[in-house]
Amino acid sequence: MRKNIVLEKAEEFSLKIIKVYQDIQTDPIGRTLNKQLLRSATSVGANVTEAQGAQSRKDFIMKMSIAHKEARESLYWIKLFTQSGFIKDPHHSLLHEYEEIIKLLTVIVNTARKNSIR
Repeated sequence: MRKNIVLEKAEEFSLKIIKVYQDIQTDPIGRTLNKQLLRSATSVGANVTEAQGAQSRKDFIMKMSIAHKEARESLYWIKLFTQSGFIKDPHHSLLHEYEEIIKLLTVIVNTARKNSIR
């Protein structure tokens, strides 16, 4: 079976977000917003996994597009948590990792759309 780089990166990142989620759970404000980040971040890998079993190219594009949207939402939450001090990420590695995932998903979705036109 071929390696799925975007799925591997999404899974690794989800594990990091689960750790962040556990660390922020003690703060009342963080606890509420934290659920949004956890849902969107873990949804990326779930949708990429679903896309692997897509019934058609259209279904594949739809699932990968949802993964892309969820990744963009996650990036938003990560930026908020970083800027507000809930996440201590001095080198912005979380942001850079997620930007890379978004770029990969963008290429996948655009390529699949272009190939479906042919």
